[in-house]
Amino acid sequence: MKYLLIIGAKSGIAKALAHKYASKGYNLYLAARNIEDLRADASDINIRYQVDVKTIEFDALDYPSHKSFYENLEPKPKGVIVAFGYLGNQKNSQNNFVEAKKVIDINFTGAVSILETIAKNFEARREGFIIGISSGAGDRGRVSNYIYGSAKAGFSTYLSGLRNRLSKSNVHVMTVKPGVVNTPMIKDAIKEMNLPAILIAKPEDVVKDIYNAQIKGKDILYTRWFWKYIMMVIKCIPEPIFKRLKL
Repeated sequence: MKYLLIIGAKSGIAKALAHKYASKGYNLYLAARNIEDLRADASDINIRYQVDVKTIEFDALDYPSHKSFYENLEPKPKGVIVAFGYLGNQKNSQNNFVEAKKVIDINFTGAVSILETIAKNFEARREGFIIGISSGAGDRGRVSNYIYGSAKAGFSTYLSGLRNRLSKSNVHVMTVKPGVVNTPMIKDAIKEMNLPAILIAKPEDVVKDIYNAQIKGKDILYTRWFWKYIMMVIKCIPEPIFKRLKL
């Protein structure tokens, strides 16, 4: 029996991923805070795809609990998706370091804490895959979200190093950098950005990209595909010009 662990299972992308992998025969561990909110989703997936679905409490900021959280999973998962994150608010983070620290700790420190425990197990077993949901926001610091972006930049760099380490043990590590996806976490930000509809992806389209990329063994995925080129342009803008932009 193959299990997939999804950490941060209440996010819009995570829920769509749960359906995708369940449809491919994976049993699921759905982990998040306040798992009562996951009961209905777990029941729906169980009935719809006839797979085993377990819900488990997980707090990204409760670092001491991470080791026992993973050790108590039996059987151990074949794959892990780290999908939790916290966008926060840039102005609040600038004015209140407690808020900035929360953004950094959820998006980076908490993810590193649990993945180091998981990586040790996968390395010993010499099998498995890890998918980390990072963000294109980490590709270049921008005035609109540089606290969140810097945390995601750190996470992307961490995943790169982890990929280098675990490739020698037949473990696939993939970094996913979604662009703008129509999920509850960023619905307010989407309104403020006033982007063309074509640039706003649906969770199900992103999930299709993620699944296909994982099957193909890709290292880094921008989704939707055009964000790779949008971020390439943003990264190439000379710093004197970039400082005058309101990105």
